[in-house]
Amino acid sequence: MSNTIRETDFKELKLIRKGKVRDIYDTGDAFLMVTTDRLSAFDVVLPDGIYGKGRVLTQISLFWFKMMEDIVDNHIISADVRDFPKECQKYGDILEGRSMLVKKAEPLPVECIVRGYISGSGWKSYKKEGHVCGISLPSGLKESDRLSEPLYTPSTKAEVGDHDINVDFEETIKILGKDRAEKLKDLSLQIYKKGAEFALKKGIIIADTKFEFGLLNGKIILIDEVLTPDSSRFWQKDLYSPGGSQQSFDKQFVRDWLESSGWDKNPPAPELPKYVIEKTSAKYFEALNLITGA
Repeated sequence: MSNTIRETDFKELKLIRKGKVRDIYDTGDAFLMVTTDRLSAFDVVLPDGIYGKGRVLTQISLFWFKMMEDIVDNHIISADVRDFPKECQKYGDILEGRSMLVKKAEPLPVECIVRGYISGSGWKSYKKEGHVCGISLPSGLKESDRLSEPLYTPSTKAEVGDHDINVDFEETIKILGKDRAEKLKDLSLQIYKKGAEFALKKGIIIADTKFEFGLLNGKIILIDEVLTPDSSRFWQKDLYSPGGSQQSFDKQFVRDWLESSGWDKNPPAPELPKYVIEKTSAKYFEALNLITGA
């Protein structure tokens, strides 16, 4: 059902990294980032792809990269296949809409997570310990409640198949240095607040999200993806009701099905039923339409 991309589809290109969702190729002066239809949940890549997902994620990211340029530069060179190196253009029918030619930035080893609402692992931590990643919160919060101020709760980046590890801000200072750690926190909160405010007007609550940054000539830039249904929780604003899980535009439907399937969250993941794939695909396209009008 999904437009599955295989390494053999690009025989002449040099694959340097196969991620959970994105494959990176070295074209010499730049990287070619290809967003597949693969889906990961609980840090495990599932056996089934979600139809059209790679194109949706790419188009949403491009929209946000452009909007956030007044806050931080990004790694985009072009998303037009006609601008790609000749060895890439021959695969234009596969790459169109789901790929970006990007600058060769050095990724920083921290995932920058911002939570505007309490959900997911943050909710589980709050119920058990009364805090999220060491940040104390008021008592009496309900699941999916809006927080008075967004929280910055970074994690270390894991290899494919491993779980990311939440760390406190002090740990990121040890990893990155004080100035760089504070810069990432400031940029993450700025981007989240601007994106969340815009999305709210379009009928989407961005409950939480994660960003990745890299270094280019010593300067911090935004890389990877931005405020997509893969890197964020997108909730339907008109159905928002604190006190439980929310109707979403992201892969939460898949997560919920996996939680109820009895799977232990270790590879291999179970195959998804057709209705789960179709509903998830429709939600991704709906998010694209609401945010970008595409």
